[in-house]
Amino acid sequence: MAHNGLSPEPISRQPAATSGRENVLIPHSLTVRNEDETIQRSTFESRTDKTTNCEESPKPTLEDTRSWAMSFERVMKSAAGRSCFRQFLRTEFSEENMMFWLACEELKKETNKTVVEEKVRQIYEDFISILSPKEVSLDSRVREVINRNMLEPTSHTFDDAQQQIYTLMQRDSYPRFINSSAYADLLKSLEESQSPAEP
Repeated sequence: MAHNGLSPEPISRQPAATSGRENVLIPHSLTVRNEDETIQRSTFESRTDKTTNCEESPKPTLEDTRSWAMSFERVMKSAAGRSCFRQFLRTEFSEENMMFWLACEELKKETNKTVVEEKVRQIYEDFISILSPKEVSLDSRVREVINRNMLEPTSHTFDDAQQQIYTLMQRDSYPRFINSSAYADLLKSLEESQSPAEP
């Protein structure tokens, strides 16, 4: 293969400084960088980065908010619940878990093959690459599955990883969220807003 003067390695191979965890061949179309990518990434991140606090999301009802304590699934099915939980994750420096989960949900809705490949590449670079500051914590088995899936990207490339991160949030962050002052304060404010005013 002719060299383009930018790198002594074939363009389809990951950089050597990946400690072996990312020694995976990715299709040429998923690795080529250009100026348009910056614009596409900005648009993609703006979609996954929106609605990041309770004030910006649909205001939850008291009944809805109380239901979040019943199960993690109820939090994730509620737009306001996801927003408030994500705000809590930010305080624990683990917001990337929710960002990754949301990006995977968006990916699964896409049907255009070209767009799917672009989103897969962006998700990989944003959340899977060990070079990313937003890398999510995945075990070696799931990383191997992703590396195989990257050879033929689909809207379900990250299904195993998404489930692992969902479980991580459910077991680790969710109990702390329900017991947090942020959740208690939200409940209190909603209860007070629904209480009849004193004469």
